[in-house]
Amino acid sequence: MSFNDLQKELDERKAQSLYRSRQVLQTPQGASISVDGKQLLNFSSNDYLGLANHGDVVHSFKRAADEFGVGGGASHLVNGHSHHHHELELELAEFCGRSRALLFCSGYMANVGIINALLKKGDAVFQDKLNHASLLDGGLLSGASFQRYLHDDAESLSVKLARSDARRKLVVTDGVFSMDGNIANLPKLVKTAGEHDAWVMVDDAHGVGCLGESGAGCSELYQLDQQQVPVLVGTLGKAFGTAGAFVAGSDALIETLIQFARTYIYTTSMPPAIAAATRTSLSLVKKESWRREHLAQLIDQFKQGCRAIGVVLLPSQSAIVPIMIGDAKTALAASERLSELGVQVKAIRPPTVALGQARLRVTLSAAHSKDDVGKLLSALDCVFKEMKIEYPS
Repeated sequence: MSFNDLQKELDERKAQSLYRSRQVLQTPQGASISVDGKQLLNFSSNDYLGLANHGDVVHSFKRAADEFGVGGGASHLVNGHSHHHHELELELAEFCGRSRALLFCSGYMANVGIINALLKKGDAVFQDKLNHASLLDGGLLSGASFQRYLHDDAESLSVKLARSDARRKLVVTDGVFSMDGNIANLPKLVKTAGEHDAWVMVDDAHGVGCLGESGAGCSELYQLDQQQVPVLVGTLGKAFGTAGAFVAGSDALIETLIQFARTYIYTTSMPPAIAAATRTSLSLVKKESWRREHLAQLIDQFKQGCRAIGVVLLPSQSAIVPIMIGDAKTALAASERLSELGVQVKAIRPPTVALGQARLRVTLSAAHSKDDVGKLLSALDCVFKEMKIEYPS
């Protein structure tokens, strides 16, 4: 068997400036990192609160590894559900204002498992056109009627819901959209779903920890309770700085997932030390509100700075602040030039975003200083002037 066809597709992707390459990170996540031996200011991480290498979080991990070893050893339903897993679920539920929470090993596994546990043939799932790939894959794999409504458009959603006579209807949206940085208008979506007797599932991967008075995310920001948002998903590898994911909701929801979510039932639990470290992260998220306040100040500084130098941003309301470039080759060249200037900002290209919508995805962290943001702005100003970048219409 020859893999010539595969190589041909790879060569085509390179020719289109869409080829993806890995770089070797040689330091912990932080405001400054070493990548392939080069020191860079890091504006590509999802470590929004600067907790991935926090001393207390690291210490909790080490202590729990001494107590429980490294591996989970088995699935949660066999004997892999440790004390730290159990306590973390209780603490996450309380944090999110939900009855219960359930841990998954990744956000991808959570989204695929949840949707497939709740829906089957004869049901319907309605997804925002810009939803994360894990949400889309979960819907496609479920066997339910799969429909996509216009981005953050409650009217478009209403039309599609009204036409459906499915047994169950599930409306699925990101809380913060990972490539655009904007926040879904959840109150309108929740109202529309309620008018059509549909459930709402929110993947708040990029909102939990960062948004809301206590950091509980978009549902807290909009003051939406468990009845209004019955399926709330969050990840632990972003603002919490660890790994894994969780879903929070009613007792009936969590018990249903324990019984029917295949990505939960048939996989080894996350290492207990990860759960222990996350408990410490959660405590820091709750008590150190200055992290969210500092992050908000940096976001404002960056937006004002971009306006001053004429760099046009997408209308983001989060720590994800993209710069639309359009052409993939140009976006990649701009990212590489920024790296030469000591700043890492990754180019996001199709198929992650639509054709003609390649961009620089700037992500800010509470670990950054105002001086770091100033250096980013100077580098962007230099690159945009050197390359004479024109914004797409």
